[in-house]
Amino acid sequence: MAVEAEPVGKESGPCPVIDALEQLGSQWRLVVLHDLRGGEKRFNELKRSTDASARTLSRVLDDLQELGFVHRRMEPDAPVATFYSLTEKGESLGPVLAEIEGWAEEWLEACDE
Repeated sequence: MAVEAEPVGKESGPCPVIDALEQLGSQWRLVVLHDLRGGEKRFNELKRSTDASARTLSRVLDDLQELGFVHRRMEPDAPVATFYSLTEKGESLGPVLAEIEGWAEEWLEACDE
């Protein structure tokens, strides 16, 4: 006789760490969030500093904006300038990213740069 699994709901769902990691998600999201810790940047500045393709960066910035981590500001001057910065929610990740970075420096081999 097979035992049916209970449906996963909010109360018995995955732990908050898994939920957080799902929002932070991909390597590119983390790279962009880390890069924006230094302050507001234009799209092309982010493209150069992250080494992401325009398509990838655009998709990641849209995702991060939709999740509330990144704010987009446009200046209508010719040529149109688009700036990205961290929201309060994005800024609140600063200490978390710093802790992860410290842990990685202690426990993981250095990344190939």
